[in-house]
Amino acid sequence: MNLSDFNFDLPDGLIATRPVIPRSAARLLVAHGAALTDAHVRDLGQWLRPGDRLVLNDTRVIPARLSGYRTRRGAAGETRARIELTLLSPATDGTWNALVKPLKKLHIGETVSFGNGLHAELESKADGQGQVRFNLAGDGFDKALEQAGAMPLPPYIAARRAADARDKSDYQTVFARHAGAVAAPTASLHFDADLLADLRAQGIDMTYVTLHVGAGTFLPVKVADVTRHKMHAEWGEVSAAAAEEIRATKAAGGRIIPVGTTALRLIETAARTGTIAPWCGETDIFIYPGFSFQIADALMTNFHLPCSTLMMLVSALMGQDGIKQIYAHAIAREYRFFSYGDASLLIPG
Repeated sequence: MNLSDFNFDLPDGLIATRPVIPRSAARLLVAHGAALTDAHVRDLGQWLRPGDRLVLNDTRVIPARLSGYRTRRGAAGETRARIELTLLSPATDGTWNALVKPLKKLHIGETVSFGNGLHAELESKADGQGQVRFNLAGDGFDKALEQAGAMPLPPYIAARRAADARDKSDYQTVFARHAGAVAAPTASLHFDADLLADLRAQGIDMTYVTLHVGAGTFLPVKVADVTRHKMHAEWGEVSAAAAEEIRATKAAGGRIIPVGTTALRLIETAARTGTIAPWCGETDIFIYPGFSFQIADALMTNFHLPCSTLMMLVSALMGQDGIKQIYAHAIAREYRFFSYGDASLLIPG
């Protein structure tokens, strides 16, 4: 299975740099088997049935991009260098793994000050990343980070514009609860309070799980044979209550429809034995064509990067030829792509 099998040409003008407002006004391409229908996210209930269950990722994105200064005293006096940190993941010893730019300008033991009483000391370097320790912890750290940090926009948006105050709400789901992600579960960005209320009134159930999306979601696949690719690990949890809700829905004949690839990957991780069970830990599950789905009956998701693991996942669900037709239709009809783009509802035939 070659990486080139998941490639396609995307016009630059279809890469969304801002979301549609209101959220549920985004377009929705419904693929029910081979049938394609152009709709909007607000119409989602038309393709759902009472007793179906949406699975939503309630992770909360932290403002993980920090800009500050390193101060150094030498023979020439005091010098300052601007240093940028992008937090990747917390370590068990209280430090953070981070991308540091430029890493060569920061020595072990030096401190970067970000304002709002927040600073970090570089404790080590490895594999092009830094291990930093902040002077604050707990609520104090969260509050200072909220003031000093910016949302870690995906590279394809950051290359076109800088993050701003709007992104702190735009790049966060309305049901975000558990802080820890450095990328949003973007399919869930389309939901607003009115849409959630309408779906509940229709008899659509909802279950919340947590997967802290990591920056590794944007890492390219570097092997020609995709089966040799190693996924990054991300922390997630399916509670006992969530597992029971999903089991009950399946037993009653309802469909399980994860919103986003993160929710899908998590519930399939928790169901590798064939039945979903409570689960907590790191998952590096890799879903590509040939994968046997245990739980997911359909998927709501955005449109993904060429040659990405997410393209492989949707191809596993809908078939490689099916996904090629879906994406060709989306490009021809000028759907907006990637994190702030439009959505698709993928229902296998």
